[in-house]
Amino acid sequence: MDRRKKLEERTQALHAAALAAGEDTYVDPATGFDVFTSAFHLARGTCCGSACRHCPFEHVNVPATARPKR
Repeated sequence: MDRRKKLEERTQALHAAALAAGEDTYVDPATGFDVFTSAFHLARGTCCGSACRHCPFEHVNVPATARPKR
């Protein structure tokens, strides 16, 4: 398994654990930055336009050229 795939799996596991614990954030293993969970974004109620990793609003307020590739 390559490094990128392992990192993605670790990130998804951390997100799932944060959701299960009712946490708003988790620490990204690659950068050390706090990342908001999808539950936090849902509670917020709208896309903030920052191209967040777990945006449940399909990045509606992010310019198309700046949207993350999935």
